Amino acid sequence: MKSKIMFLVALLFCVASFAQPRAEYPRPQFEREAWVNLNGEWSFTLDLSKSGQNRDFYNSKGFDSKIIVPFAPESKLSGIGHTDFINSVWYQRTIQIPAEWSGKNIKLNFGAVYYTSEYYIDGKFVGRHYGGSDSFSFDITEFVSDGKEHSLVVHAESDVRSGQQPAGKQSSIYNSHGCFYTRTTGIWQTVWMEAVDACALERVHVLTDIDQSQMVVTPTFYNYAAGNKFVVSVKDGEKVVSKVEVAAAQGLPVVVPIKKAKLWSPESPFLYDVVYEVVAADGKIVDKVDAYVGMRKIHIEGNKILLNNKPYYQRLVLDQGFYPDGVWTAPSDEALKNDIIMSKEAGFNGARLHQKVFEERFYYWADKLGYIVWGEMASWGKSAASVTAARNFISEWTNIMVRDRNHPALLVWTPFNEEWSTPGNEAGRFYTDVYNLTRQLDPSRPVNTISGGLYAPSDFCTTHSYQQDGEKLHKQLFDGEKFYQPQGPRAENAPRAMRFLVYDGKVPYIIDEFGGIKCAETTPGGGSWGYGDAAKTKEDFYKRLESQVKAITDHSDKICGFCYTQLTDVEQEQNGVYYYNRENKFDMKRIREIFQMKAQGYDQ
Repeated sequence: MKSKIMFLVALLFCVASFAQPRAEYPRPQFEREAWVNLNGEWSFTLDLSKSGQNRDFYNSKGFDSKIIVPFAPESKLSGIGHTDFINSVWYQRTIQIPAEWSGKNIKLNFGAVYYTSEYYIDGKFVGRHYGGSDSFSFDITEFVSDGKEHSLVVHAESDVRSGQQPAGKQSSIYNSHGCFYTRTTGIWQTVWMEAVDACALERVHVLTDIDQSQMVVTPTFYNYAAGNKFVVSVKDGEKVVSKVEVAAAQGLPVVVPIKKAKLWSPESPFLYDVVYEVVAADGKIVDKVDAYVGMRKIHIEGNKILLNNKPYYQRLVLDQGFYPDGVWTAPSDEALKNDIIMSKEAGFNGARLHQKVFEERFYYWADKLGYIVWGEMASWGKSAASVTAARNFISEWTNIMVRDRNHPALLVWTPFNEEWSTPGNEAGRFYTDVYNLTRQLDPSRPVNTISGGLYAPSDFCTTHSYQQDGEKLHKQLFDGEKFYQPQGPRAENAPRAMRFLVYDGKVPYIIDEFGGIKCAETTPGGGSWGYGDAAKTKEDFYKRLESQVKAITDHSDKICGFCYTQLTDVEQEQNGVYYYNRENKFDMKRIREIFQMKAQGYDQ
């Protein structure tokens, strides 16, 4: 019996070893049946001298090393684990187009590749992409033949020290240090192919209108054929609650009535299933996309954020989205889901996704589990006064917004974090342009232009404070009608200039970073850090945390929420509510009670 059990364990291990990593469909809000996941083993080589072009690597039929996609070469899960600077990498694998895709257009899709990347099929140049966090695709129909094997080569380059590319929390020196961590280079999200009709749906923009019991869908098609119809079907389980058929017109809004709509909220995250179809004049369905929608409304009135027309208190946690074995890439879809479950168990109702653009599967789980999200760009690393850096930022931010703006869990856009460049020069123009662009691309959501740092046009007043004494924090947050805000350039090894600013109460005021408490009892020894002096015991930690949260909730007439730093430890920054490996660090029942402290004027 024992030998049989040992055999089964070994068999399961072998199956798990050969299982395709991140096999789930990467775009759950826009899903097609005809697709092929290209994750798994690719051939690979580092090109640290950047001589690969001269050595005709784009013609490669296979490199000497192997890598597991979609994990970056810096990660353990990639099988490489090279954590020094990587300025150039090459990937290769064989692709084959299924015979049943004959007559369709073939799309090659990438969740994200950091940072500049080029693509070749059988040595022929397919295209180039700039941007490390946005999703993109190429039409490779002319480069491939049905049933034939082809060599796909991907070349990626990165220079996080250039000041020209958004890098987030990637370290610009050899070691991780302070609040900067292991870098990510090359492919770090799922790669897949799909077959689409020439007149297929490229994307939709969905706006939900709970006041008038409708949603508005604006379609974009790859192409148009006379007589094509666009059909939108909305379902509650198996029941079709609304169906609209119109002429397939490029960019024209389609109004879909939703009577007695079930609303989405963290307390009741109801999602309608949606099917989009493109139907030819002869009645043939030429494209079918499965999606979902959450009927909800987010807006600002005075100094309150309202969800579904009711003030909603923001109990957020800073989530940096790093993993010990995958760096920027979650080891599994389950890991993404579990991070949200952990956060909710700690008493948070949402997260500020910090200095990283999270993959769509995270948004899917946030939508499904009921978890509000503030979406943020990986803005650190670029020079605010550089025209090239501004161009790189704006094009990437545009793509990110278009990709993610249909997710009901996403409540607020945050393009920048702690910018310190003087607003009077080109940087100030840059911040203003990005604010205006964000509002134009998505007028349905408020914009927190710069979290902390200097002021720019914004729908919020935000500040970061790591004052560890609760009583001092209480006074610091408001001194009469004035509130604390760091101001001025952030010089190396010099303290920030501080001053109080007058708060007029006309916009929501959020403490969108505080806490960061390290506990000596849970993280003994040196080499790690948190804000202020470490709490000596868990009991000291609870008392300090409670005093800080109370300092904020006592001001709930003016302050409409908080964001605690942070969900998990990240490498040397060990001030998370959980350990880096996601294990419990504290009594989570007690932690939850603290973060759920009552805020006057709010139901939750």
